[in-house]
Amino acid sequence: MPIFVLCGGMGTRLREETEFRPKPMVTIGKHPILWHILRSYSRYGFKRFILCLGYKSEMIKSYFHNFFSLNSDCTINLLNNRTIIHESIEPIDWEITMAYTGEKSMTGSRIAQAAKKYLGESEHFGVTYGDGLTDVNLADEFQFHLKHQKIGTILGVNPPSRFGELEVTGDQVMSFREKPDFEDEWINGGYFFFRKHFLTYLSEDENCVLERAPLFNLAKDGQLMVYKHKGFWACMDTQRDRDTLVKMVEDGNTPWLTKK
Repeated sequence: MPIFVLCGGMGTRLREETEFRPKPMVTIGKHPILWHILRSYSRYGFKRFILCLGYKSEMIKSYFHNFFSLNSDCTINLLNNRTIIHESIEPIDWEITMAYTGEKSMTGSRIAQAAKKYLGESEHFGVTYGDGLTDVNLADEFQFHLKHQKIGTILGVNPPSRFGELEVTGDQVMSFREKPDFEDEWINGGYFFFRKHFLTYLSEDENCVLERAPLFNLAKDGQLMVYKHKGFWACMDTQRDRDTLVKMVEDGNTPWLTKK
């Protein structure tokens, strides 16, 4: 079953980094965030990925074409262009299709374009963004998706607040919580599973946005379920978000790489 990863946006809110590279190639520790996302999927048995490319697509293609030489000691003989890998990273049995879906295409259009070419006979497929990390058990989410027999499943997460929360009586602060999670509210966590029929809700038109008409209509038709997750979730939306994730990696705290 393929996982479609949305890798084509310009990442304008992280312009410090994305001026020079596509957002999925922004590094978190030694590896780009895209590597972390694929690694978290592969720990639950998902090994086939279709990358929906756009902005600076050549950098993502180059990374995977040169994956082992970039991540290993190697010797290159310039006379015959032969490369010898001396110390390889652990074997990674990923199959990666890199599908160019346009510079300006929106998320729904990218999925529709890539699925038309590469979904094949698969009855189900996954979708995620190229900037989000979570410690959710993706195998459990997929089993939930199969069990309810609806068209779509969306990961629901509790949104973290960026500000301290005050409980106030009159002009007096009665309690203070620094950046609490909104435990009774749910937002789109960006890890989806769909039945093939969802493609009828999408369009290859570049203005088709996954998060608008397609998901709105799916919910209206009673065909969208939520898999609720109260564990770790983070989206690398700003430089501050990236700095937080880098610090976690430096501290050896990478819950998205630990199988649950």
